[in-house]
Amino acid sequence: MENPFIVVGKIKPEYFCDRQEESQRLMRQMTSGSNTVIVSPRRLGKTGLIDYCFDNPSIHEAYITIFVDILRTSSLNELIYLLGKAVFDGIGSRSQKLMKMIVRTLKSINGSFGYDPVNNTPTFDIKLGDITDPSYTLEEIFSCIEQANKRCIIAIDEFQQIVNYPERNIEALLRTHIQHCSQASFIFSGSERHIMGEIFLDTARPFYNSADMMMLKPIAEDKYLEFVNRHFTVNGKTVDDEAVHKAYQTFEGNTYYLQKTFRTAFAETGLAEHAGCQQIEEIIRQMTADNSYRYSDVLSRLNLAQKELLYAIAKEGQARQITSGAFIRRHHLQSASSVQAASKKLITYGLLSTENGAYYVDDQLMRLWLLN
Repeated sequence: MENPFIVVGKIKPEYFCDRQEESQRLMRQMTSGSNTVIVSPRRLGKTGLIDYCFDNPSIHEAYITIFVDILRTSSLNELIYLLGKAVFDGIGSRSQKLMKMIVRTLKSINGSFGYDPVNNTPTFDIKLGDITDPSYTLEEIFSCIEQANKRCIIAIDEFQQIVNYPERNIEALLRTHIQHCSQASFIFSGSERHIMGEIFLDTARPFYNSADMMMLKPIAEDKYLEFVNRHFTVNGKTVDDEAVHKAYQTFEGNTYYLQKTFRTAFAETGLAEHAGCQQIEEIIRQMTADNSYRYSDVLSRLNLAQKELLYAIAKEGQARQITSGAFIRRHHLQSASSVQAASKKLITYGLLSTENGAYYVDDQLMRLWLLN
């Protein structure tokens, strides 16, 4: 029996929950040639939505789709390495002619290509150190995109990471190439709303007004309830509506944690058996315990002011006016200046997020652990 609650990897269409309005809108953007910005907290389904749209026959058959995750990158060289590999795999794999075009066009790293004697094809064998002139290599990569035999749709995930690169004028460099690229449209997805907003909504920044904004929100509870009930039922099992409500409220609609919870519940529930609230509560408790070491390690790297602020915001859920005297006294914090400094660091570390003046712990499971 296949578990319908997918946590990692691509999701089959029959196991994809809702997102009908979002997927239709994104595919309209793709086919119209517009660039799109997708913003949502981590693990809410941005990547799954993009994959779902890429796999749709109307997109898959008519376009070359390329996906690049730059979350772990820390320099322009690394971005170029990943983008170059993705373009090589996405375009070059289409035909021998396109493969040769890419090898011929990427002159600055041409000597680093390998060769597969079995398949009689070049292989992408470059290393970061082979990119000696990033700007020139980037120009070559975009030249390959322009020569593709189909229009390309390129998704760059966790795009806000570029603001952390040490090189100057990264946004201007990328914007110039993207602006003059007639053979591709781009999807920029990110999980840091304030940074993505600064990149695309600040009139002084190169990417201002260059893409349509799309804010991805949690799947509605009634839609997720229907999804869980349906997949339990068709597999000869049942689930308590209150159990789904409990999980949804606990994780505030976070897709990843909901899927993980009901993946376990589905596996534990036999044919003609019922999953109830007590079972869901135990699964969540075990998930929290399993991550205790990881969260303890995270806290060990914070100073006292950062730890105290993290606990304070976890208690409030959505904390406002965190530098006010009332908030500081309520949680026995040090001072407004220490709170301000701590909040900036916690946001940089990805532990806090802020939206419309409210601060909250980015990871719902971590917040649950902090409150225990």
